[in-house]
Amino acid sequence: MKHIKIFFFLFAMVVLAACTKEDDDLSGVQDIPGLGGDTWVPGSLDAWLHDTMTVPYNIEVKYKWDQFEFDVTKTLVPPREEVVVPAIRAIKKVWIDNYINAAGEVFFKKYSPKFFILSGSASWNDNGTITLGTAEGGRKVVMYLLNDFRTKEMPGYTKRDTGNVKQIFHVIEHEFGHILHQTKMYPPEFKKICAGYYTGNWNNIADAEARRDGFVTAYALSNESEDFVEMIAMMLIEGKAGFDRIVNSIPEGYSANGSSQAQAKDRLRQKEAMVVNYFKASYNIDFYSLQNNTRKSIVQLLY
Repeated sequence: MKHIKIFFFLFAMVVLAACTKEDDDLSGVQDIPGLGGDTWVPGSLDAWLHDTMTVPYNIEVKYKWDQFEFDVTKTLVPPREEVVVPAIRAIKKVWIDNYINAAGEVFFKKYSPKFFILSGSASWNDNGTITLGTAEGGRKVVMYLLNDFRTKEMPGYTKRDTGNVKQIFHVIEHEFGHILHQTKMYPPEFKKICAGYYTGNWNNIADAEARRDGFVTAYALSNESEDFVEMIAMMLIEGKAGFDRIVNSIPEGYSANGSSQAQAKDRLRQKEAMVVNYFKASYNIDFYSLQNNTRKSIVQLLY
């Protein structure tokens, strides 16, 4: 028994010595991603983003890959660097410039999110839906699908690309709409227009069917606040004529929930009027002017 104890003691000493020797060797620590080793020398793209977004608007754009900025359970890819400048330039043209023109720089700098995180791909959810953008506390906006961003000035552009680009603009207008209504709440009467129709099952409903109950998109069915900002986003991205086409596309007859064509149209028109009045009363913004200029900017980029 004594010999066994001595052997075990000597064996433990050898193992401890080996572990100590390995633990003392920290030469590879600087290569562990996320722990200070994943640094890079800022280049021309970083300088352009700094001069274009950070200096004038105090908005930082992060395009270098950092998995911990996203849901770690999702499989994503970083944006290609060649799409970053045209995407940010287009966002500035469609969103920043038009809001500043409508409400001034003080307004925009006060309410705009301060941190943009870019992902090259979309974020797929377990229920089959796609997350195309998220916002955190009105300060951080995560934008997905940047690798599919292509305007008519970019190589390989086709008309099929317009949907991807408009979706990215939609995400920004949607998330900015949340910031605005979380700062100054929309009228409580808005919630009454489609009371009883909201559902967590919106992902199984097509936009066309949602419109037959007075919703501008299926996602607007998820709750009243999403309904409000979906109205803002769709009205801005599609323009007045485009929104009118959506309303007029509702067919005769009744929805599965019993809504008539007249009821559905009336609900959308009520929501439209509330959005317009909200922007004027809360922020002194002429929404129809903002809508017209936003749509013009999109047309110049895509058509």
